[in-house]
Formats: sequence, structure tokens, C-alpha cells
Amino acid sequence: MKIGFIGVGAMAKAMIKGFINSNQVKPEDIYVHAPHIGKYKQFAEELGVNCSNNNQEVVKSSDLIILAVGPKQVVDVLREVRDDLVHKTLASIVWQVSLERLEELTSYDLPIIRLIPNVNVEVNEGMLIYKSNENLDGESLNEIVHVFDLLGKTIEVEEDKFDVSGSLMGCTPAYAYLFADIFSRSAVNHGLDKQTATEMVAQAILGSMKMIDKSEKSPSDLIDDVCSPAGGTIKGLLALKKSGFEKAVIDCFDATQEE
Repeated sequence: MKIGFIGVGAMAKAMIKGFINSNQVKPEDIYVHAPHIGKYKQFAEELGVNCSNNNQEVVKSSDLIILAVGPKQVVDVLREVRDDLVHKTLASIVWQVSLERLEELTSYDLPIIRLIPNVNVEVNEGMLIYKSNENLDGESLNEIVHVFDLLGKTIEVEEDKFDVSGSLMGCTPAYAYLFADIFSRSAVNHGLDKQTATEMVAQAILGSMKMIDKSEKSPSDLIDDVCSPAGGTIKGLLALKKSGFEKAVIDCFDATQEE
């Protein structure tokens, strides 16, 4: 399958790297275009993907077109390529544009899937939520979802849950990075070198997240499994609670939902 990107921002670049890292998509089967080629030409050349001359060329060269522009550019871009989208599939990663609006701007017969990915798609450990329109179902939908499964894990979510789901999995990497940074710096304060501390905490977090994903136990049950009576883990947890950690996390997530 040939994949085209209209827009080559940070998330598009992460997805492109993920597709290539999967060894299931060849660089020469990826086409990209954005207004300012100077911002992505070196990236495209280093990875071996095709720099198209315009958006129409991206669409004509591709089977799956990923719309990765800002919300304010969507109307103009889709008007530009609308007539070339026949027999194509449109995938939008634009946060605020609904499936209904995408249909209005293109065609009510066009297969469309809307997604929100997170940055971990770059290392094929991403989380992607999606919802498709009625023109993309059955085997056709399975084929497209399989393409995005190359980047991590996909979950179908109703559009009215996109905002909360997007915040949950889209913002969480930044908070995980912060947690890892604070913990590794604390370990440095107690004698470990920064590189070793960072490697340790990264692996510990990675393994813990895989446990949540693979285990039938709830996160709270897994916490209990780690805590031994009067041990360091339970003392640390109580210190977090005393410092208002739980409320801080709740406040943090609530802030992502504010308009």
C-alpha cells in the first residue's frame, strides 16, 4: 500500500518513522508534501521518502492519504484535492475536525477514518484511537486498521469520546517523561550516574506498562503485588499520597479537558 502525507509536522514525521521501522512499509512507497519544503526536505531525503510537488501529486500517488495539517488549513487543502480522492481512503489526524465535516468537504461516498495517535508511534509503541465512516467497514476497514497497527495499538472510540481519549493517551507521554526525569534525577542525587538511572527507570516503566497491558489484574492489584509490609515501596506510596500526588494527577487531567 502506498501512503501519502499531506502535512509533514512532528506527528507526521513520527508516523513516517514508525511505518519505516516496522519493515512493512518501504520508504519509496511514502509520499509527502507541505508548503515549506525546507522544513522537511532533509528529513525526507534521509529516510528515502518521496517529496511530491503538490498535494494533488500526493493523492494521485497514494492509496491511503493521511491528512496531517492544522485545523485552519483543512478546508483549503481538501478543496484542492477533493476531485482526486476517488477510489482512495482518507485518514485524518486533525484533532478538531469531525467525520461529518470531512465528508462535507470531500464526498459522502469517500471512505474516511479519523485518528488521534500519540508520539510513541515513532518507536511502534503508539496508541491510536480511531472511528471510521460508513463507507469504510468490513474487510476494507480491517485492512486500513492493520496498517495503523504497525505503529502500535489501535482502539475504536466513538467520536464524542475523542477529546477525553485523546488527552488520556496523547498527553500521557509527557507526564511519563516528567516522572522518569524526576525519578532518575533523584537517583543521581543518591549516587547513580544520570545515564544509568535513566536507563533503569525507562525499563522499569516500560515493563510496568506491559504488565498493565498483559495482566488480568487491575493497576491497584499490581500495586499491591509490589508492596511488602513495611517495605520501601509502600513508604514511597504513602509519601506520594501525603504530598498530594493523587490530587495533582487528577487536577492535571482535568486541566487537559478545559476549553
